[in-house]
Amino acid sequence: MLRVLRLVWLFLHLVAKIWYFVVGAIHTVHSYLISSGLFNENKALDLTKLQYLAIVVESQEAYDTARVVKLLCWLSNIGVKYVCLYDMDGVLKKSKKIILEELGDSRLWHLEGEEMSSCMDPMHMTLEFISFSDGKEGVARAASFLCTKYLEDSDFEEKDKPFFTEANMGKALTAVGCGGPQPNLLLVYGPVRCHLGFPAWRMRYTEI
Repeated sequence: MLRVLRLVWLFLHLVAKIWYFVVGAIHTVHSYLISSGLFNENKALDLTKLQYLAIVVESQEAYDTARVVKLLCWLSNIGVKYVCLYDMDGVLKKSKKIILEELGDSRLWHLEGEEMSSCMDPMHMTLEFISFSDGKEGVARAASFLCTKYLEDSDFEEKDKPFFTEANMGKALTAVGCGGPQPNLLLVYGPVRCHLGFPAWRMRYTEI
């Protein structure tokens, strides 16, 4: 009886392995056919809602500048015009000059006060480079801004102690140059399955 059960278990195990192998092979072939452009239904992409795209790159992958440039070229070709590149250690920030030179028709995003839309160029790809340190520095600078604005006011009294809301924090982050738009989509590039410390205030309503 035990021998029969063992044979049944081995048979089911073999069937499961074959099933997952076939499914994986089908997905691989399907991905290849899509990337090669053989499927017409995947050629017309509606990117009207994808205004801001964020890409989280694992730090080891970030050293492969050629692959990052290739990814950005592909995104530019399909119509994505705003990309925020993030890695924890700031590898991409150190390589941004090389990346901008390789792309040629791209420009660097910057924020002055609340003038975000003026930085956008529909004819060129706009790139933003951030790292884990930007998140910590952003919170510290925003807290300092709120403290200076509210708690060090000469007319401040204990009874008028302010209550800081999410909107106050958002305005403070924007005022110190750490606000930035919220991405409509966040892609994780590499073996990791998390956002690796991407600024939380930039992804409240982001699909990952």
